[in-house]
Amino acid sequence: MWSLKDFLADPFLINIVDVGAALNETPPYQQLVDAGWARIMGFEPNVAECERLNKNFGHPHRFFPYFIGDGKQSVFHETNWTLTGSLFSPNSPLLERFQNLSEVVTPIARHVVDTHRLDDIAEVDDVDFFKIDVQGGELAVFQNAERLLAGALVIQTEVEFLELYENQPLFADVDRFLRQNGFQFHTFNGFGMRAFKPLIANDDLNQGFRQFLWSDAIYVRDWMRLDALPALKLQKYAMLAHDLLGSYDLAHLILSALDKQTGGSVASAYLERLLAN
Repeated sequence: MWSLKDFLADPFLINIVDVGAALNETPPYQQLVDAGWARIMGFEPNVAECERLNKNFGHPHRFFPYFIGDGKQSVFHETNWTLTGSLFSPNSPLLERFQNLSEVVTPIARHVVDTHRLDDIAEVDDVDFFKIDVQGGELAVFQNAERLLAGALVIQTEVEFLELYENQPLFADVDRFLRQNGFQFHTFNGFGMRAFKPLIANDDLNQGFRQFLWSDAIYVRDWMRLDALPALKLQKYAMLAHDLLGSYDLAHLILSALDKQTGGSVASAYLERLLAN
């Protein structure tokens, strides 16, 4: 699919904040970075991984070895797999009910750590796209980033439906907070599943039958109040909807609001090209 950037003449960069930026898979914003249309401010407390991120991405992207949370001291629960460590203790009795969960979320050590509030980090002054994956600590990140959330357009956050970590906030808690702060739920991006032991689904320990455990939830700025956004934010929002989410109907809605504000005709040209394909 072609990029919406073809329709937008104004030069700009999409500002990305990635909390829990470890490269276990290609990040959702990679195509924007590859095209030179985005700038990342990332946070990954694993020092070696943070160094690798800075080396791989280079300037103008920056990654910091910070735990992001409420700005207070906390306990980091180290596990046998780097990606499953958390500021919440693994809920081992629950994890042991499922195939291949307790095996990769085995507690091995506890560390007292300092956390940072996103709103207190001077290097982060504006966000268009949030990507967050911090193993149960997502709500604390959002609660301490209200300054930055006020300007954000799209959020991709991991959410859990069961307490994989003891007393962690669940999807309903994150959903309530984001809706109260000007976002609409948009879609889920895949689901994590496992089978209850001793069954195995399709000979794959990492598959399940019906029990959803976690997902990435996508939230977007309230599209009922597009008139409150300045033209530059509308352009960025439309580009994220088109290039990142593949939500072409939402992109057209945003471009229509942009045209209403500027007197342009980008939405009709965009729609014509969509229908031509």
